[in-house]
Amino acid sequence: MPTRGVRGATTIEKNDREEILIATRQLLALLIRQNDMAPEDIASAIFTTTPDIDAEFPALAARQMRWLDVPLICSHEMTVPGSLPLCIRVLIHWNTEKPQAEIEHVYVREAKRLRPDLSKLPPVDWEELEVWINEQMGES
Repeated sequence: MPTRGVRGATTIEKNDREEILIATRQLLALLIRQNDMAPEDIASAIFTTTPDIDAEFPALAARQMRWLDVPLICSHEMTVPGSLPLCIRVLIHWNTEKPQAEIEHVYVREAKRLRPDLSKLPPVDWEELEVWINEQMGES
């Protein structure tokens, strides 16, 4: 089975632990739902943040969503003048038969500016998404 790369990014308003975890969980939930991903098919995930984010590891959000056997790592993005601040990115390595051209990458909030060509997601109902996340985490 091939391994495909799935990309996503989001932004936060401030460097706050809860905001990092909520935004990352929402990003992962959208990626899961758009691609019909199962944690057991995820080979690994790399999370990066801009250097202005250090209040929490975004990978903790994946652990909260029961990605307990998935190898995860966090790192900082390069500092480039004029780059998007307060940004969390993820690259998921996913074992799937789905062709790369059918993979849905997800860029939300201000991160849509990074890849407007891939930001074709319909408007997100954030409240409904939070209910779905809580169900996935066993907190319904």
